[in-house]
Amino acid sequence: MAFATINSSTPKSIPAIEDAFAAEPSLKKRVYDAIGTTPQYIPLFEDIARYTSSLLDRNTSPIIPQPVQAAAAAAVPDGPAAKKRKLEKGDATTGNAQSPGDLKADLPLQFYMPDVSFAIPQRKKLTLEFTAGRGFLRARNQTSKEIEFGVSWDKILPEKNQRQTNFCIIPQYGDGINPPPNGDPAPESIVWTVADGPPKSGAFTGNGQPIATADGETAEQLVRKTLNENLSQTQVVLPDEREFVSAMPEAHRKGEKAYHVKAFRGSKEGYLFLLSTGILFGFKKPLLFFAFETIDSISYTSVLQRTFNLNVMARPIASDETQEFEFSMIDQADFSGIDAYIKKHGLQDASLAEARRAKKYNINGKTEDGTAAAGEAVAGEEGEEESELQKAQRELEDQEDEDEEDYDPGSDSDTDGSGSSSDDEDESEGRADEDDDDDDDGDRDLVADELGSQAEDIPDDQL
Repeated sequence: MAFATINSSTPKSIPAIEDAFAAEPSLKKRVYDAIGTTPQYIPLFEDIARYTSSLLDRNTSPIIPQPVQAAAAAAVPDGPAAKKRKLEKGDATTGNAQSPGDLKADLPLQFYMPDVSFAIPQRKKLTLEFTAGRGFLRARNQTSKEIEFGVSWDKILPEKNQRQTNFCIIPQYGDGINPPPNGDPAPESIVWTVADGPPKSGAFTGNGQPIATADGETAEQLVRKTLNENLSQTQVVLPDEREFVSAMPEAHRKGEKAYHVKAFRGSKEGYLFLLSTGILFGFKKPLLFFAFETIDSISYTSVLQRTFNLNVMARPIASDETQEFEFSMIDQADFSGIDAYIKKHGLQDASLAEARRAKKYNINGKTEDGTAAAGEAVAGEEGEEESELQKAQRELEDQEDEDEEDYDPGSDSDTDGSGSSSDDEDESEGRADEDDDDDDDGDRDLVADELGSQAEDIPDDQL
């Protein structure tokens, strides 16, 4: 058995290296291994260690008593000290309800990745760490090895994990399609959200008395019932799967149907709801509502393998000019459902736009005996004025009546056209008959026939 012994004069401990790499045992060991192999580089490693220590001292803020620290921060409110103070207070340090001690606990790691660029709450490169046992997701400073911020796994929840209902109030001239008359400012639409379940703080009457809700009555049902009791022109319209339901289920609530599709109008992301009265795009400003009577036609563009665009040609009620609204990046999975909805309501055919506008104006309104009032037009909320469609129809009927009154059957012989050939034939046949009569009556006095009594005044030698 042979033994090999390596004699080395490498020191077991170098103060400069111990101070610089105290938080990095593995790196410190590698430095000592390198010194053991090449002891001539000990001065170089000491210089590197001293420089590293100086950098650590710069990044380590001094401990200042709280009153002095607050005064120093107030002197330069917009400088870097203000940002550091915000992190030191814990506003962005922990990012959750856990205490810094829990977050910074020395837990075994399941995964970590250095040099990850973070944007919020700090813009810097940090080490991303996942602790074992579903503990924390956290970020560690790569220089000081301190935990900067993090969050507990059980605090990471999907957006809007509780079901919610959005109520949209669209006032007259507030749909984004029909401009108000006389250049008045357009009214704002109103949107509010009600969480599923009973009202959190209860509901009360005008005099402060609590409203007793029925068993199982939710806040959404209570608000909807109250709205329907006060609305005189319309009722609350709910999404209906008989009209449209998305082929893509809710990602954060499995098993529930989605009644909307995600779309973009320009750079704004929103949702299209295909309702029984029209198409709603929300909930970013400006909110748009396309009632059926304002839709001239709908077409598809940029149909790709995964997405397509929906183009809506809308025409305000009091105008003949159309506007085009494009909604892009709609998922192909919803194409068949959207196409069925469009065909069901005839929204691809621009010729049906006039019929829908007539329905809005209630041109075919019913009289008291239930018959259609053809001679009257009720302009909905605009008052009893004749609509443009009925005016054009009346003028067309008046023109037809005038043409019938001016019609003269005897005037056909004076007109040119296809009937002229038959008329010329009749006239030529008449002249041929007259010539035949002249041949038969050769003894007739043609001068007497033509001149009559005037022939008596002409001398015979001039005849």
